[in-house]
Amino acid sequence: MANKRKIKPQTNFSRNMDFEYGIPKNLGKKIRRIIANNPSNFTLYGTGTYIIGKGNVAIIDPGPDDDQHINSLLKALEKEKITHIFVTHTHKDHSPAAKKIHKLTKAPVYGFGKHPKNLCKDLSFVEEGIDYDFSPTIKINDNEIFKGENWTIKAIHTPGHTSNHVCYELIEESTLFSGDHLMGWSTTVIAPPDGSMSDYLISLRKLLNFSFKICWPTHGPPIENVSNFIELIIKHREHREKQILKTLEIKDNINEIVKELYKDKDPALFPAASLSVLAHLIFLVEKGKVISEKKITLGSKFRIV
Repeated sequence: MANKRKIKPQTNFSRNMDFEYGIPKNLGKKIRRIIANNPSNFTLYGTGTYIIGKGNVAIIDPGPDDDQHINSLLKALEKEKITHIFVTHTHKDHSPAAKKIHKLTKAPVYGFGKHPKNLCKDLSFVEEGIDYDFSPTIKINDNEIFKGENWTIKAIHTPGHTSNHVCYELIEESTLFSGDHLMGWSTTVIAPPDGSMSDYLISLRKLLNFSFKICWPTHGPPIENVSNFIELIIKHREHREKQILKTLEIKDNINEIVKELYKDKDPALFPAASLSVLAHLIFLVEKGKVISEKKITLGSKFRIV
């Protein structure tokens, strides 16, 4: 019987990147990237827009509504043609530029759909905000395949960070473009009600069915040992769940749980941490391990069953 591999919950995050804003960098035979100058606590150095192929190309995550970034992208491709615009999800650091690029190039915009409305307030206080104006010209399906000039891309629906989040695989190079679903420099913010911890973990395990050689998130450096990294993230989330349950023995609200679990972190990150703790608590309620006497909100009180 094979030995079961033991995986520690700690992840080896890295922020190391070599780039220059607005300048395309070759990452492989079929992959280039241009970084937008929109650094923040949630984008790291900025949004990475990926260019797939040469000649007739696709782009993945066109980025924010930033003329400088859009102009840099179009200048880099002035002798080429954009034939596909793929969007991973509807946050303002990923999707808004699609509208202008579509208008200028007539390239269709592919995405899983609009962002659900009437679910939550704008998330600009913890992330870059929601792009409610996004609407794909072509709505894609899970496992749908798109063929271009010497490249093939597969869409993989990965809800969790948002309900409409999609990762993309460049099949010829066994390469995953993970949007915000996986990031090599930080954990992913899960912000209910559109964000779901249950969905996120299911989507992580879904990606374990693939054999990716490398993963390129929209923010930050690549992830090379992809399956191992995914398993580490799952273990991290499971470990965090146990910490929350342990803390619930002495604390009954999210504010106090965050202060306890994130006491060594920058307080500026507490709002995002609060949402992730909320996502964990909702998941624990769904599993019957925790209850809340009233409708679940950031201000709710919780106790172990």
